Amino acid sequence: MEPFQIKSKQWMALDTWMNQHPSLVAGFTTKDEGVSSFPTEALNLAFHVSDLEENVQENRERLAEQLNFPVQHWVSTEQVHGTDITLINSNDRGKGAYSLETCIPKTDGLITRESDVLLTLCYADCVPLFFLDPDTKWIGVAHAGWKGTTGNIASKMVKALCEQGVKLNQIQVAVGPSICKKCYKVDQRVISAVNAVLSEHDPKPYQELEAGQFSLDLKELNVQLLKNAGIPETNILSTGYCSSCDQKLFFSHRRDQGKTGRMLSFIGWRE
Repeated sequence: MEPFQIKSKQWMALDTWMNQHPSLVAGFTTKDEGVSSFPTEALNLAFHVSDLEENVQENRERLAEQLNFPVQHWVSTEQVHGTDITLINSNDRGKGAYSLETCIPKTDGLITRESDVLLTLCYADCVPLFFLDPDTKWIGVAHAGWKGTTGNIASKMVKALCEQGVKLNQIQVAVGPSICKKCYKVDQRVISAVNAVLSEHDPKPYQELEAGQFSLDLKELNVQLLKNAGIPETNILSTGYCSSCDQKLFFSHRRDQGKTGRMLSFIGWRE
C-alpha cells in the first residue's frame, strides 16, 4: 500500500501515520499551485535556488494554510549533503522559515519531541527519510542524497533517536518520493562509496549498465542501511513515487538539468 496519499495539488500526506496519530502532520509537497517560475506557477519552497525570496515566502504561506501549521513555527536548515543532525526545541521555531540567512547551518537531519514545531527539509531527487516513535513522540526527518546516504545518515538518525531514550524496535521509518533506480545513473566513484557502506553480504542496490556506468536504487540503499542499523523491516514504509518519472507532480534536479525548484518534506505534532 502506498503510504503517501495526495491531499491537494500542493501536497501529499503520509496517511499511513497520520490516520493512526491525528495530531501528527507529515508529508511531502508537489510542484504545483505556487507563484514561482519553474516553469510557471510552481510551488518552489527553497530559498537557495534561482527564485525571489518573496515567491518562496508566499509559497510557504500557501502551504501553511493547507497544513494548518503557521510558517513562524517551521524550522528549516542549510542543507549541505552531509550527515549532521540537530536536536530541535521550541526556541528554534521560525529558524529558516522566512529566509536562508536564518536557517540552521550545515544540517541534513532534524529530530524533536516538541509539539507545535514543523521540521522541514528541501528536495529535488534526494531521499526524504521520516522517523516516528509514537510512544515517546520523538520524530525526525533527514535529507539523503548519495553523499548523505553513503555517509549513513539513516543509521545516524537512528542512533540520535536512541540516545534520547527511544527503543530501537519502536522506531518507524518512511522513505519518501525521490529518484528511482531507472532514472538514477551514477559512475564508479558513487558505487565505490556505496560498497564502502555495505557489508560484502548485503544485497547490492545497483546494476552495471556499461563500463563505469550504473543504475542505483537510492531508496533501497537507505532501506538496507536502516535494516543494518536494527530497524525491523516491518517498521519501514517506502513510496513508489519517483521525482523524475512523475513529472507532473515533482521537481527533479536530474531531469530538469539543475534548473528547477525544490519540494519540501515536513513532520510535526500539532498542539
